[in-house]
Amino acid sequence: MRIITCLFLLFLMIGCNPLSHEESSRTINKPLPKKQRPVAAKLGKIYEMDGKKMLFGGKDSSQHFDISNCILKDSQFHYGIGRERFPALLEPEFISVKEADELWADTSRFLLAYKGEDVKAYSVKDLTRHEVVNDELNGEPIMAAYCILADLGAIYQRKYGDNELTFALSGYTYFDDEVWNGLDGFVLWDRETESLWWPLVGKAVSGQLNGVKLLEMDKTFWEDTHWGHIKKNYPTAEILKSGQDYERPKSWDKSVDINEIVSNYSD
Repeated sequence: MRIITCLFLLFLMIGCNPLSHEESSRTINKPLPKKQRPVAAKLGKIYEMDGKKMLFGGKDSSQHFDISNCILKDSQFHYGIGRERFPALLEPEFISVKEADELWADTSRFLLAYKGEDVKAYSVKDLTRHEVVNDELNGEPIMAAYCILADLGAIYQRKYGDNELTFALSGYTYFDDEVWNGLDGFVLWDRETESLWWPLVGKAVSGQLNGVKLLEMDKTFWEDTHWGHIKKNYPTAEILKSGQDYERPKSWDKSVDINEIVSNYSD
């Protein structure tokens, strides 16, 4: 009787599972589709003008990017909201550790940079809003940057020989299934040459500086940390002030030696 009962229960278990073990595993482990994001090409953000391939950069035609030599694929650009929409800071303001301690929990995430007597801290929450902060550290031009989509935060150098570059958000993200697990990452531009840069591959991807390396600062001078660590170990640090904005410049100095940059810093 026990044998008959066991066989009956086994029959029920098999009958209630229409998939084989192999089929069941494939179904459970099947990757979820990526979040659908606006495809720039389908939105008309990429077009031809005077024999050049252009990428929309804002209401004024002078804001568009010449991407005729771009190494990225048109179909993998997302968004296209305009290059001055995010307040990428040019002249950041800072507060003291004492002031900041009233605002941040010990577990709050920060990018911290230090060199010589200078210590600068940028909360990831504020960087999510600005994405790029052009700054100086011990007299050297640097950039603190964070992309929430790729969860990529780093401190970069902005000095290329005798040349200083100023970075901002292009209004686009880009993805490649073979890079950074296929996650979207922001696309930057520099004000001096209006080249586009994709930090996920660490270089400029179009424009006059196409192929030039994005110079990440040596890891001995910066870290991805939290507020508790900063206030305990760096009491004189300068902390990025929250809520900053500014009126975007209409023009700026573009006098850089492109040949020097390309010759000495290309990939």
